[in-house]
Amino acid sequence: MKTIPDHSFGKLWNISFGFFGVQIAYALQSANISRIFSTLGADPHELSYFWILPPLAGIIIQPIIGAASDKTWTRFGRRIPYLFLGATLALIVMCLLPNAGSFGMTVSQAMIFGLFVLMLLDTSINIAMQPFKMMVGDMVNEKQKGLAYSIQSFLCNAGSLVGYLFPFIFAWIGISNIAPKGVVPDSVIYSFYIGALILVLCVFYTVFTVKEYPPKEYAEYHGINETKQEKVNVFQLLKKAPSVFWTVGLVQLFCWSAFMYMWTYTSGAIASQAFDAPTIEKTVHGVTALVLDTQSVEYQNAADWVGILFAIQAIGSVTWAVVIPLFKKLKMAYAISLLIGGIGFISTFFIHDKYLLFISFLLIGCAWAAMLALPFTLLTNALTGGHMGIYLGLFNGTICIPQIMAASIGGTLLRCQTREGMLPPEINMLVLAGIFLLIGAVCVRFIKSK
Repeated sequence: MKTIPDHSFGKLWNISFGFFGVQIAYALQSANISRIFSTLGADPHELSYFWILPPLAGIIIQPIIGAASDKTWTRFGRRIPYLFLGATLALIVMCLLPNAGSFGMTVSQAMIFGLFVLMLLDTSINIAMQPFKMMVGDMVNEKQKGLAYSIQSFLCNAGSLVGYLFPFIFAWIGISNIAPKGVVPDSVIYSFYIGALILVLCVFYTVFTVKEYPPKEYAEYHGINETKQEKVNVFQLLKKAPSVFWTVGLVQLFCWSAFMYMWTYTSGAIASQAFDAPTIEKTVHGVTALVLDTQSVEYQNAADWVGILFAIQAIGSVTWAVVIPLFKKLKMAYAISLLIGGIGFISTFFIHDKYLLFISFLLIGCAWAAMLALPFTLLTNALTGGHMGIYLGLFNGTICIPQIMAASIGGTLLRCQTREGMLPPEINMLVLAGIFLLIGAVCVRFIKSK
């Protein structure tokens, strides 16, 4: 079996550069979905249910993209055609989603429209995102994979930083940060427009600067017999999956549940915890409850500040990504990172100053850095043969299933903690996220990496 040659830093950079644009879209989605649906009129106890669709789309789409691209050979490449498809679809739906409340529809119609477009957005992001991970597995040798995924992690966090800051920056330069009831502010709408444009430009840069290995050369590098390729179904592949697949998946269960609650509840938690957002009474199905006034300046300013906090998290992640390689053992780096992140989440309960929250989210960024780099490094080093794409697609289930589970029970957990006549304590969900990361840190000891 031939060995994949070393690549220059520029080549490794080009392979992953489109990830920068994809992550801007993902950051805009994760920081603003709860804000958008709250503005449309969603109840806080129902917010987590809107988050079921994104990971559900991911768990369906990514294995399909992995399996399909494993068998795709065109003059444009193996994975690259899917990058082009995902970016084009994302451009369209990113322009539609923030306008869900601007088409004169009723609240329920706007919710349904928003959900449909959200599903399309996450589908397109998944189509565009997964091939970048696969191309590293396809084109980079084991010695350089750590560097390649570090570049991808850096671009991921840099894209997140830009996406998180857009609404704050647009509000700062004078674009309206408030809007009529049921309508998303212009600062958010324009953020999605610009994010969509950058996404397409970045993905197209990778499309036109990277040339994938042709079938014969790929087969030689990966020890595949082209004339007699093994045909197995998904269940057979799962049965033969290396132990790393399952043990890292256990850690992922707690990690991605934690971040699902961060994305869902941070806006409401920060609005009440640090911005003293006003409350209003809302009657649904004859039941009156106290909720935050999402049309208030305080709530919208808090929602912008969440983008700042998520950007601080990205800075913490980039910084910690430099520290992770200094650990002699990956498992130790993984466990310590999750422990620090758990402390960050729990500390938000005790902090009421918006600037002191920077410390909490810097710590949370340490966990995020480990989650982005270490699982895929451990897995791809344990994989050989012609099923790299579908294995990575299946591994995405360890990211999506925890999010679906967390979103499904999130509303119930919050309702159990909400006393009659009191504001839902969304900050408690961030504490729960911290507890999940601490459990994940303990589970790292079970990882079998060979």
